Amino acid sequence: MEKIALICDSSCDVSMELLEKYNINLLPFKIIYKDREYRDRIEISPSEVYNNLCNEVPTTSLPSIEDMDTTLKKLISEGYTHVIAITISSELSGTFNALNLISENYPELNIHIFDSKTLTMATGFIILRCASLIAQGLSFDEIVGNLHSMRKNVSVYYIIDTLEYLKKGGRIGKVSGTLCDLLNIKPIISVNDEGVYYTFAKIRGKKQGLSKLLNVAKKSLSESKCKIAILHGDSLDDSKNLLSQIQTLDNVTDTYFGEISPSLGVHTGPGLVGLIIEKDD
Repeated sequence: MEKIALICDSSCDVSMELLEKYNINLLPFKIIYKDREYRDRIEISPSEVYNNLCNEVPTTSLPSIEDMDTTLKKLISEGYTHVIAITISSELSGTFNALNLISENYPELNIHIFDSKTLTMATGFIILRCASLIAQGLSFDEIVGNLHSMRKNVSVYYIIDTLEYLKKGGRIGKVSGTLCDLLNIKPIISVNDEGVYYTFAKIRGKKQGLSKLLNVAKKSLSESKCKIAILHGDSLDDSKNLLSQIQTLDNVTDTYFGEISPSLGVHTGPGLVGLIIEKDD
């Protein structure tokens, strides 16, 4: 009889409460300062990272090999036979490739590692959908067969105050416009089908940028029922205001609100407001 485990990395931004509720195994990224390092979400919070940016901008590293080994060994000891692991886009991190290599050491587990080609709660929505299907008793093959359609149903858009941190982290992707900061142009960034950042739109000023995010949500909701997540990076008031407007719209089946993980916040800096959409089947 199949016993299916679910693994994610900490960039998915699923809350610790939901991870525990659905028994989802977390692989934390590492937040690295000059003299210390932390396990993302477990040993350091987003606010701690933002509050210290003026002193030091840390680097990040993918989940450790030790954490991957420990997790897979634990699953074997708990009697799991199958594993579905869903990672951040392989174009933004080496987690997907590393987990593929480690999984070769565990032939006793039937492991499928899925490249979400996205990040934050876009990945999180896929993970939570998988958790629901596992709870419903679908087979491993049935769930794996649905992963690509799940990915097609999610999209992510976010606005940031500055491109400085994406540039420092080397994650600028196809985002254009080096003069954005000087001209007060706020790029709305999304992720393409290859899992790479690109500029979805350029808006003058953050107020208009937030209005654009609302219009993006309205367009999706005019086409189908959707789950909506609003996440922020040190931009609580703007994010709460956007969420309150979206909650009044038709076709919203559920909403999720939270902070992006420290591992993502390092690369986007303070002032981020993110809109993540999952179209319901």
